[in-house]
Amino acid sequence: MASSSLNLPLLLPSLATTLLFIILLQITTHQFHTNASSQAQAQALLILPLKVQTPPTSRNLTFHHNVTLTISVTVGTPPQNVTMVLDTGSELSWLHCKKLSNFNSIFNPLLSSSYTPTPCTTSICKSRTQDFPIPVSCDPNKLCHAIISYADASSIEGNLASDTFFIGGTAQPGSIFGCMDTGYSSNTDEDSKTTGLMGMNRGSLSFVNQMGIPKFSYCISSGDSSGVLLFGGATTTFPWLGPLHYTPLVKTTSSLPYFDRAAYTVQLEGIKVSEKLLQLPKSVFVPDHTGAGQTMVDSGTQFSFLLGSVYTALKNEFVAQTKGVLTLLDDANFVFQGAMDLCYRVPTSWASLPPLPAVTIVFAGAEMRVSKERLLYKVGDVAKGSNDSVYCFTFGNSDLLGIEAYVIGHHHQQNLWMEFDLINSRVGFTDTRCDLASQRLRIAP
Repeated sequence: MASSSLNLPLLLPSLATTLLFIILLQITTHQFHTNASSQAQAQALLILPLKVQTPPTSRNLTFHHNVTLTISVTVGTPPQNVTMVLDTGSELSWLHCKKLSNFNSIFNPLLSSSYTPTPCTTSICKSRTQDFPIPVSCDPNKLCHAIISYADASSIEGNLASDTFFIGGTAQPGSIFGCMDTGYSSNTDEDSKTTGLMGMNRGSLSFVNQMGIPKFSYCISSGDSSGVLLFGGATTTFPWLGPLHYTPLVKTTSSLPYFDRAAYTVQLEGIKVSEKLLQLPKSVFVPDHTGAGQTMVDSGTQFSFLLGSVYTALKNEFVAQTKGVLTLLDDANFVFQGAMDLCYRVPTSWASLPPLPAVTIVFAGAEMRVSKERLLYKVGDVAKGSNDSVYCFTFGNSDLLGIEAYVIGHHHQQNLWMEFDLINSRVGFTDTRCDLASQRLRIAP
């Protein structure tokens, strides 16, 4: 579902949509110019302003994705306004096409003269995508019927179809998507706020591949600040942006049951707390013969999750280095969002958190440093028997979620310029102030 709990395919552990923050992207097209020293510097970019809104949290949340990045586009002839979750962990884009009591926004295919349902005899229907662990089938009308199921028992189903998508004023006729009419979600209240989902991974049916977008970038601010999403373009057009550090995408030619070949998979090589490298065998970071253990960079998941042995090593070292600085919650029954069991009592009188040891995620060729407020997340609770606030460590245990993968969530991508380069098969990032990036790109917060 667009906003479901733990949006994971049953066999392929790609993460998707999150719901604690609501991030609204209103599309506009800007022409960005710098000093015309090269042709690249005068290149037109599709720039999308980002606004962050943060509702209160609750302790009794089951684990679900806590941030949705939604993009407003128009679909069909005449165009209908829809809001789609931007999801780098999914391939197939889809829209709610049937009016239900719990959905406020739908796409009505009967009102679009350019809507074309997909017959089940077509090659697209017969091909297998990463999003279809359950094979497609023919409905009674001989149309291509698809079911997308997730590990949290949520699902969405309907027919494949094509129509014209308009983004930034540019028409993309014949775009393939799912026109979904039924589904189950553990969070239907949040699902009702969006019309569907925009798949942004490397699969053949993803939005970026159908649009022919060779590269896209985003910059997510912390708190209630602004941010940006860019389709296309080169970062060399931005002289204020520091050099990006790239890590190559990991590919495999084998079909492995637990390896998502369309995900943005990178090679995790180690983790440091302060400058101390965790003493772990290299083998724990390498996918096994089934594909389990891949590392995915996913904009749709809020926090980061590590396989059990690595999480335990990180947890123990962080506890050791914060002893005397932070007070453990010491409540065995408190596990935030089902996978985050390292939480602390923090006096409400503290104006800010004390200095904490940074956690550095070491990739092949690049390092991502997680520090300060990105290390601990304030949950909406008060510790028993006190007025202390509860803060939880922003790394969780994948084993508690039932997934065999490392996931780098977007909470740890805040105030980083993130670039997904499909042409050169790499992910790049660099530290930056995303609110200032918005200002420099002349986007009002």
